[in-house]
Amino acid sequence: MRKFFTVLTIGIVALIAYTYGAKAGRGRYREIKAGIDAMWNDPRVKKARKKAMKRAEKAAKSM
Repeated sequence: MRKFFTVLTIGIVALIAYTYGAKAGRGRYREIKAGIDAMWNDPRVKKARKKAMKRAEKAAKSM
């Protein structure tokens, strides 16, 4: 029974911590996502992705 209450307490604390962290961290999450989106859509990155896909397709065909 003691183990059950320990697990229950940890679960409740984790839920509370997640809730407060999600509310406080939403702005930072948006900043990180905007940075990743900007990098992903950069023309140099698009060119590199396209080149990598062509090489991968070529390698797959040669197998």
